[in-house]
Amino acid sequence: MSLSIGIVGLPNVGKSTLFNALTEAGALVANYPFATIDPNTGVVEVPDPRLTALAEVFKPPRTIPATVTFVDIAGLVKGASEGEGLGNKFLGHIRECDAIAMVVRCFEDDNVTHVGGRLDPRSDIETVDVELMLADMEGVQRRLERTRKAVEQKREKDTGELGVLERVQAGLDAGVPARRLGLTGEERELVRELNLLSLKPVIYIANVSEADAGRDSGGAHPPDGSGSVGTPLPPHGSGSVGTPVDVVAAIAAAEGGRWLPISAKIESELRELGPEEAAEYLAEMGLKESGLGRLAREAFEMLGLITFLTAGEKECRAWTIRRGTRAPQAAGVIHTDFERGFIKAEVADWRDLVELRGWAAARAAAKVRIEGKDYVFQDGDTVVFRFNV
Repeated sequence: MSLSIGIVGLPNVGKSTLFNALTEAGALVANYPFATIDPNTGVVEVPDPRLTALAEVFKPPRTIPATVTFVDIAGLVKGASEGEGLGNKFLGHIRECDAIAMVVRCFEDDNVTHVGGRLDPRSDIETVDVELMLADMEGVQRRLERTRKAVEQKREKDTGELGVLERVQAGLDAGVPARRLGLTGEERELVRELNLLSLKPVIYIANVSEADAGRDSGGAHPPDGSGSVGTPLPPHGSGSVGTPVDVVAAIAAAEGGRWLPISAKIESELRELGPEEAAEYLAEMGLKESGLGRLAREAFEMLGLITFLTAGEKECRAWTIRRGTRAPQAAGVIHTDFERGFIKAEVADWRDLVELRGWAAARAAAKVRIEGKDYVFQDGDTVVFRFNV
């Protein structure tokens, strides 16, 4: 399965600069609103030291990491849901994404104009959230009217959908994004077909100066992605809770979400360096890994995704699955025949395979486990599937 992340935010917050740095796709970067007109898409390999280490042992002709698709969407402005700026046609591109990376400007630069005239992360986030909610309202209202009518005429049994829709509508009317309503996994499933923008999980990206790039990030999105309820957001004005970065951190904490400090400028400079120079530069900046690595990891954790690995002389590869996936379904990610004819999975710790230099020695050292149909895969499991069709 693939993971797609929509990069959204106001104009001139550094979305396209960050997108270019992450994907090397060459999206237009300019100091004026709506430099991005058509959405730019880039498929990016997720850095994985485990896969690199396995490839060094097996030396296959190809190594295939997990990937993330980034979509750089036109800057949103107040009124976008009603056609202001580039209009709501671009909001539709977000509906196709699994998650949203909301870029928030947290740096001062007189040479880069701010669409709101001043640095105010709280207001910027509110503006984007309002447009996402307004874009959701029409679809919720239509579905609510149809569901009410069907229930009243007893053509359909009320399975709980009506209550969830009424709750979502009340939240949107009150200015509360659906992700902050505390919906359970079952309730979210009832409105899944609506593909609500304000229900999508969000990672806030504080686009910071180089000096703030080493700050610790935080937040832990609930396992069902339900968000938190009733926690007040910090008041207007970045000074009320500290620096602009503090504001983003406080807003993420208020909804049980995640945030990352990333300097788009640093990420751009990293792309100009070789691997060794990049590692040295990151160390100088107080960073352990690039913004891409951190963003991919946060997105995987937020969405409940993990990777398992296959390693051999023909190929070393990372496969993306949902946490909690059992062995036959994991095998089916490779090929449906693997799931249909699943017999067993030979599972090893990737570190053992690297240390012992391959499967044969790992089996001889009793480092390979035989797992059956009920085995739940763990992140980083390295496997050989046995099947018969």
